[in-house]
Order: sequence, then structure tokens, then C-alpha cells
Amino acid sequence: QVQLVESGGGLVQPGESLRLSCLASGSIFSINDMGWYRQAPGKQRELVAYITSGGSTNIAESVKGRFTIFRDNAKDTVYLQMNSLKPEDTAAYFCNADIIEYTGWRRTYWGQGTQVTVSS
Repeated sequence: QVQLVESGGGLVQPGESLRLSCLASGSIFSINDMGWYRQAPGKQRELVAYITSGGSTNIAESVKGRFTIFRDNAKDTVYLQMNSLKPEDTAAYFCNADIIEYTGWRRTYWGQGTQVTVSS
């Protein structure tokens, strides 16, 4: 059994920063790509950023230059550093990870989400 647990969301004012964390735990042999998605009310879930096991990243144009994704492989954790937040960044943020378990099964797991609200 594998779990992803996000933390770090909250209510901030425009221009402020937040750092989201996502910890993977359980029967993990290895983790490939890890990513962050977000979903605002009434909108589809969209990719924010992902990072490969080797550290290559892909950042959505809408957040490029403001958000950074990085990971600590020793801790099975991925982070999303969000700077210069805007009201349009308000959404539920979800992490996911492509995980190979000790059983040999490979699956994409999702966290439960953490809310980020940017408002004055």
C-alpha cells in the first residue's frame, strides 16, 4: 500500500509565497516522475509541474518564473515552491507519483489534495 500526503496549503494574500510538500510512503521500491496538478472550482484539473527521477522539470507556462518544483529522493518527497501568488492560482493542489512497488506493480498514485487560496 502506498500513500501520498500533501501539506502546506492555506490562505495567503496576492504576492505572497507558499511551499507545498508531498510525502510518499508505503511499499515503495522506486519513484519515477512526480508532479503537481491543480483544479479550480468548475475547471478541469491541470498540470502545474512535474519532475523526473533525474531532476528534469516541466513547468506550466501559467506559473513559469513563479513556481519551482523540486524533490528529495531520500525522503520520497516532492515540493512545489510558489512565489508571487495570484488570485488565479486559487485551487486544490494535488500531487501524483509514478511508483514501482516492491511487489513489482507500477501505478500512478494521487494525494488527497491541499487547498491554496489567494485573496486580499
